[in-house]
Amino acid sequence: MPQRILIVDDEPHIRDVISFALERAGMTISTARNGTEAMMAFRRGDIDLIILDVGMPEMDGLEVCRQIRRTSGLPILFLSARDEEIDRIIGLEIGGDDYVTKPFSPRELVARVKAILKRMDTSASKTELPVLSHGPIRLDRDGHVVTIHGNEVGLTGLEFSILAALLGRPNMVFSREQLMTAAYGTGIYVADRTIDSHIRNIRAKFATAGCDGVVATVHGVGFRFNAGLFNPNANERV
Repeated sequence: MPQRILIVDDEPHIRDVISFALERAGMTISTARNGTEAMMAFRRGDIDLIILDVGMPEMDGLEVCRQIRRTSGLPILFLSARDEEIDRIIGLEIGGDDYVTKPFSPRELVARVKAILKRMDTSASKTELPVLSHGPIRLDRDGHVVTIHGNEVGLTGLEFSILAALLGRPNMVFSREQLMTAAYGTGIYVADRTIDSHIRNIRAKFATAGCDGVVATVHGVGFRFNAGLFNPNANERV
């Protein structure tokens, strides 16, 4: 089935440009003009990814994201006219999967959408273990669910991919570049701070679930899963 994309932007020209580019890539498009229409479309379902403008009147894109993240890990790609680092960090920390600034290249936008959808496609993980577990943490690739002590931890698609990489090789230290590839695939460049934002989100969500320190920082190198958190005698390689 064609992947279904919801485009949310108050500018008709932007909606038209994105719709044309994604339809050429074989995707099915629906649109919303504001945050209220976006939430109505989200509640109707049948969406694989949302392209969400940040700077809309009344209910902006950040608030739409916050509301969606209360119940769903549906992929969200932010669009914004602001290119300040703090804006990108805020967008990612509240649950966005990616962040593209205006003006943008439609070709790059399509590539980023495809990269996010590829991560969500469980068929891409057929050669990998369907379930990863360590201590009370369980990651189910097919169900796209992470639990600790049986309680679900709501991760975005990018956070899920990063944790899967770390949990799949718990004794390995991953550089930021390796985690970028695990999260975004090859050929997509993101700033180092983007990975740091996703790591902060993963840590915060697990801390809220009663599991602090699930990802360890190896200064000057990168990050690793903190295997010793549940087995203090584990032989960890740093």
